[in-house]
Formats: sequence, structure tokens, C-alpha cells
Amino acid sequence: MQFELRYLPGVSHTRHCVPMDGPTPPTPTGSPGRRRFLGALSAVGALATLSAASAPPAPPPSQRRPQPAPPRREKTGPRPLLIGTYTSAGAGGKGIGVTSYDPADGTITEGETLTGIDDPSYLAVHPDGRTYYAVNEQEQGGLTAIRFRPGGPHEVIGRRDSGGAAPCHLSVHPSGKWLLSAHYGSGSVAVHPIDASGALGERADLVTHDSPPPGPGQQGPHAHQFLTAPDGGHLLATDLGTDTVYTYRLDPSAGTLTRVASAAFRPGAGPRHLTFHPSGRYAYVAAELDNTAVVCAYDPASGRLTPGEPQETGTGSGTSHPAMFAVTPDGSYAYLANRGHNSLTRYRIESGGARLRLLDTVPVGGDFPRHIALSPDGTLLFAANQRSGTVSTFTVDPADGALRPVGEGFASPGAVCALPL
Repeated sequence: MQFELRYLPGVSHTRHCVPMDGPTPPTPTGSPGRRRFLGALSAVGALATLSAASAPPAPPPSQRRPQPAPPRREKTGPRPLLIGTYTSAGAGGKGIGVTSYDPADGTITEGETLTGIDDPSYLAVHPDGRTYYAVNEQEQGGLTAIRFRPGGPHEVIGRRDSGGAAPCHLSVHPSGKWLLSAHYGSGSVAVHPIDASGALGERADLVTHDSPPPGPGQQGPHAHQFLTAPDGGHLLATDLGTDTVYTYRLDPSAGTLTRVASAAFRPGAGPRHLTFHPSGRYAYVAAELDNTAVVCAYDPASGRLTPGEPQETGTGSGTSHPAMFAVTPDGSYAYLANRGHNSLTRYRIESGGARLRLLDTVPVGGDFPRHIALSPDGTLLFAANQRSGTVSTFTVDPADGALRPVGEGFASPGAVCALPL
């Protein structure tokens, strides 16, 4: 069965507040510990089946950017695979797993574990490939910088206070000079400078999402992601607690933030994570709390995001806490991780990125897929399954985007992030 999902022009959007990305509403909390076991609690009430909806209109052919071909590299040796974990609250993780994978068949080989890093639940790599960074998702949040050492062991080169509670996402600005982080617990985003060695300096800015105010069932804002748009001139931050995606400009010399736009999602959506299409004109948002996906138009000139109508995830009624999207490098297919349903939804991307066509869902082979990522060439997909403590691997069929599992899941207690390099 296929569903075609379209955008309804002229639909208005109003700011609202929704339950947070913690245990199933109506008893939310900002504590990082409660967030980790969200999947173990009962689901939010059932949702009515959504009718087919539309995506933002595609630009005319004269304005469309050519889609880049997926990068191809010779599959001649193992590649690094970093695994972020929860180390506290009995999750079982010991630190950052520094493993490797075979780019030909996706087989994961165990390597070292970098210990002494508390709750490194999200990871990002510097553009020069020499340094990577981990959040320390705790009430007193931190950010850790790690130097790659060929042949190991990798070396921690510093830690900084993040400036907020429960940092759950970070990314490196394309310039390589700034680290961006989002705090779930305090609903704030921060900027830290990166020096020539890859180490972090003192925080340059911190902004708390204080408007719109939280609504019924919410205790406050809950920032979940902070990243740079493909145009390079704008930063976007998703916030579950305010049902809003905020757009900022970054002062490239001072590292300070100026808010320039905001996009409101419908009440109870809970925008958690967004992923851009390679064209840079559309973004796909996983709405955690109402179990939907949203195609958004993006204007590089203003940084404004315009949400389309909510779309089905293929998981049926009820909520399945969608986690995030991954998009193939050629912009042909998108995949959505569904934590409650323990599945991956496959979409065909059409109209230059403006429309998602739901194709199917496949079992993820684990429990509670919190994070998914494609290999740089787009031929493999990895899923970190939080509750089963495994990383699942799939091959991606270049002809139709179909996912095929590779063996049994790789055991990694507390796995919540899988980053193939």
C-alpha cells in the first residue's frame, strides 16, 4: 500500500505548547534520567488516522538546484563507527564505543571503549576529521572534546560546562570554529569556540527559549537539536516544549546568536529533530509527540521554515515517538526511526524534495531506535537501539531504497547514537 502526501497551500500555523520529550504525558519532566526510559511507559492516547496531506510546493524548474550524486568511495578497508551511550541510571554503557565497520557489507567489528566520559549520548565530528565531540547528558551538562589517534587509544583533550541541563544534541559549524549544543532540560542552545587544536573554549553565548510560553502539560521549553542550515548563514533549533523551530544568525567572529525567525507547529506535535534535503530547500521534521512527519519549505535568504501538513509514519494509530530522519545523499529516499513501533519507515522523495511518498516500514531488529545514520556514501544505514543495547545495520538498495538487515545486531549496552565515518 502506498500513500501520497501533499502540501495544502495557505494553511495557517499558530504557536502552541505541547508535552515534553520525556516520559509519556501527562506527567512530563525535564530530568535526563526520565527521558532515557520514555519507551518503557504507556503511550499517549490513540490518534485518528491521518488523511493524505501535502508537502510544500516545489520551486519552478529554473530555480531548482541540481541534486548531487551520492559520493562513492572504494570499499577497500574498515571505516570508523563511533557509538554514543548512556553510562548512568543502569543503562549499561561504559563510554564511547570506537568500533569499525566493513563498508562493503556493513559488518561491525568491536574495538576500544573510551571510558571516563559521562553519558556521551550524542556525537559529532569536526570537519577536519581529527577531533570529535560528545555531550555529557546530565543535569549539570557538559561537552567533551576527543582527539582521534590512529591505531588508538583516542585521547580526551578537554571538557567544558555546556551552560544548561541535559544537553542532548551537538553539531560543529561548517567553519570548524564553533560547537553548537541543545539543552533538553533547560530549553536552551549554546555556542562554544573551537581552537586550532580542536579544544573547546569558554561559552560564547547561551539563549533560552522563553517564548512562546509552555502550554498545558508542559513544564518549560525543551530544545532537542541545534544545527547549521545548508546555506551556512542560519542555525536552526528544534524545541518540543514550545512546538517551535527557531532560526538564528551566528556572528562569525564573536559567536553570538540573533534570532531572526520562528516556525510554529500544531499543538501536541513535539518537533524533535529535522533533516535537510540535499537541495537545501526542504527539511523533514520528526514530530515525536503526535507521531507524525512534517515536510517543511525552507527559504535560505531569510532562514524561515514553513511547516506543511502532518503526515503518516506508517506505524498505525497511537504514538510511536518518531526519533529522527536520515536522507540519502542523492536526495531520493528518506528513513524515519520509530521507537515505540521499533521500525524504520521508508519514503520516496518526490518533486525535488517537496513531497514524501510513504512506501513501507521494516522491523529495526532491536528495541527503541533512538538514532539512525547513513554511511557517507549512503549504502548502509545504522540504528542505535537504546533499550536492547544493540546497533542494527542495513544495506540500502540503490535502485529502490529498500533496506535489508545485515546479520544480528551488534551488542553495545546503552547505545543511543551510531556515527559512521
